[in-house]
Amino acid sequence: MFKENNSHLQTSLFDVTANWHKKYEKLYENSWAKIFYHEVFCKIDEEIFKPLYSDIGRPNAPINVLVSLELIKHLFNYTDEELVENYHFHVLVRAAIGIRDFHTAPPVGVRAIYNFRSRLSNYMKENPKEGDLIAELFHDLTEQFIKRAGIKTREQRVDSTQIASNIKRVGRLSLGYDVLHKAVTALPVDILPEELSRIIEPEFQKDFLYKSSSDDAKAKLQTVLELCAKTVEVAENNGFGKLEAILLVKRFLEEQASFDLETGTWIVKDNKELNSDCLQSAHDPDATFIQKGNEGHVGFVANISETCHDDNPVQLITDYSVEKNNVHDTKLLADRMEAIRETGAEELYLDGGYYSEDIVNKAEEKEITLHFTDMTGTEPNPDKLPITDFEIEDNAIKSCPMGKKPVVSYHDAETGKITAHFDLRECRKCEHYENCPSRKGRKSAIVVITPKALAAAQTRKSIKENGKLNTSKRAAIEGTNSALKRTGANELRVRTLIKTRIVFGLKVISRNIRQLWRYFAGDFRRKRIRGICVQKQALAIA
Repeated sequence: MFKENNSHLQTSLFDVTANWHKKYEKLYENSWAKIFYHEVFCKIDEEIFKPLYSDIGRPNAPINVLVSLELIKHLFNYTDEELVENYHFHVLVRAAIGIRDFHTAPPVGVRAIYNFRSRLSNYMKENPKEGDLIAELFHDLTEQFIKRAGIKTREQRVDSTQIASNIKRVGRLSLGYDVLHKAVTALPVDILPEELSRIIEPEFQKDFLYKSSSDDAKAKLQTVLELCAKTVEVAENNGFGKLEAILLVKRFLEEQASFDLETGTWIVKDNKELNSDCLQSAHDPDATFIQKGNEGHVGFVANISETCHDDNPVQLITDYSVEKNNVHDTKLLADRMEAIRETGAEELYLDGGYYSEDIVNKAEEKEITLHFTDMTGTEPNPDKLPITDFEIEDNAIKSCPMGKKPVVSYHDAETGKITAHFDLRECRKCEHYENCPSRKGRKSAIVVITPKALAAAQTRKSIKENGKLNTSKRAAIEGTNSALKRTGANELRVRTLIKTRIVFGLKVISRNIRQLWRYFAGDFRRKRIRGICVQKQALAIA
């Protein structure tokens, strides 16, 4: 049963923070714990998590305590065992969540934390569109942090980074064995034929995987496929065809092999026939593969947006998303453009991986100015005049770079193309006749400018004129990604996309908490705002 926790508002007779030595009191006043209590713990809206509980039964464990423990875990990159130990015996951790004594507060077991996480992931799985309660908490707290620290959100920077779940990258043969073993062990032993029952014997893996050369790997993979097909057949014949482990075997077969109708067998596909959506782990069916440069990545990709106004004392992450890592940066940004605009963004600084005509058009629709540091794609011919040198107004070319007006100019509303015809006799006299981008006809020089070409040319011109500033504005977000990875985002301790989204969301909130902590401590690379002693005044108001 859902019940809010307000017990921390009542002063305890055994409050350790009320009667300790003055030196300890001063240390506590300047610690992260007091900031966390006032700016995070007391600001957690427990109503967000009400859908996780029924209206009857025993009251739930304090939600603001459970949520705060999750945030503290990622703030300091604790293991679960370290988190529980610190909850029980660390004065600052207890003070941060409103517990200032060691007499009345009950112990919190790891099981209570696991149950809360299970509720979060199950709710998101059952409600894929609106079920991300951690994302809701992130936006709620971030909005309050922005107001508290006076953060300007008009200018923001965007970047993506690869994150990995708790899996080991394996070859096709090892993957096949893992999938097969998981499926066979999920079936009752008494229905297994001899050829399958031997798979669960301890020596099978050793003999099959490790006592073989690379030359017979394909033959062994073929054997695995045949055993997988046999496992599916046995499972379906005995009513176990809908088991998750059996469905995983079916997926492995369909992705790794082709079914030959004539022989009725599965034939191993060549590596080049496999796509990035193929199963990468028997333990994380959501993980995908992507090759970036010379390095391969298995897992997911996170996209973040962060403030970057020069007047901000610290910068905060305003938006994030997590997807399979074979989702392109342009789609990541397109899906989050509206949400980023709602945070107050009017200008975005981003690298060339995000460039596309659709992104430019979407940003224009949302009234967001994009500043790219570079661009992907083929560079235009440097010997040709850029189309941005033509004067274009109201969907018409008014003049060429040399000031000559066209004989006629018209616009195709369906394709967006702008076409202009110039007098060929006049063009022949021009010093740029040879390097003009026009197509020479019998009587006229014809210039055709498509929306895609114009957008690309305008972007390249902007990069050339403002590239140094754009790079400077965007560069620090690389440090933000590094900071997230130093607290465990590089190799998360969970699997599947849903759990990865939850954990990464907690890490992003914790990153913002650390930035807020810096703000109150006056630890920022900017001249102190005149008349404000940030930490003392802010905490006195709290």
